[in-house]
Amino acid sequence: MKSTLSRLLAGAAGIALSTLALSQTYPSKPITVIVPNPPGGVVDTSARLLAEPLARILNTNVVVDNKGGGSGNVAYGLVARAPADGYTLLTSYSAYHVGNPSLMSKLPWAQKDLAPVALLTAATNVITAHPSVPANNLKELLEYIKSNPGKLSYASQGNGSLSHVGTEMLKSQTGTSMVHIPYRGSGPAIQDVLAGQVQVFMTTPPSVMQHVQAGKLKAYAVTGKSRHPGMPQVPTTAEAGLKGFELEAWVAIFAPAGTPADIISKLTNAIRQSLEQPDVKTRAAAAGVELRYLPPDALDALVKRETDYWAKVIKSAGITAD
Repeated sequence: MKSTLSRLLAGAAGIALSTLALSQTYPSKPITVIVPNPPGGVVDTSARLLAEPLARILNTNVVVDNKGGGSGNVAYGLVARAPADGYTLLTSYSAYHVGNPSLMSKLPWAQKDLAPVALLTAATNVITAHPSVPANNLKELLEYIKSNPGKLSYASQGNGSLSHVGTEMLKSQTGTSMVHIPYRGSGPAIQDVLAGQVQVFMTTPPSVMQHVQAGKLKAYAVTGKSRHPGMPQVPTTAEAGLKGFELEAWVAIFAPAGTPADIISKLTNAIRQSLEQPDVKTRAAAAGVELRYLPPDALDALVKRETDYWAKVIKSAGITAD
């Protein structure tokens, strides 16, 4: 009995010491930040805004690795199965993180497989359309869609993405009908919208700001409470006459569950410092991204709150990504 207890205590002590040693030497090699989308869009932009200052602060290389596909599930599954040592991190997108569990019956990951590290950014969405659409404001756009049911199509970043769920919410609230065309991320979706093959796209401002400014897309409204600083001429949905419709996305960093608390603490503090750097603030403003840090406990609370909310929305709208 004593011998067994001694071995158990010795084993526990060994694990504690090895964990302490890991935390004290971290990081001793490059960190990989996995992005669940192709290049382009707010998720990829957020990861790349973070990578350079985080590398400086932690004195190691930080590699951004795009693993798009499966509505984010490819990347999420990779991180969920990665060693819990702080060297593989996930740039999580709110729609995937809080929406996929309600949208899909089978996932290669679960929320419990991922440990919250820090909220990075938040972004409103903007309702855009190809210039060929004969509407000059949101009211005219909705009237045109309503009078031409099923004639227009809308792009999304994939089945169950925020742009998919959000546009379906818009359709439900306004009694309009459009055909859904899913893509694998913002990049390919934007290309077809620019070409006029798909007419409407609701997405985050960084994805489309330059195209709106160049006159290649029309922007009708942003879906937040206030106007976007990079597109001050574009009204909010409330200002444009559509009250009660708001949609916001967020991007956060998660680690595999079981990552030592000391490493999580080191990472979240380094991320907070990264987001405070003047050059990062300048680049974020230029990209139309709002920096918004939250520590692990606050991020965890945000995930729980929004998971419950999106579950209700998805169920009531009958949306599925299976």
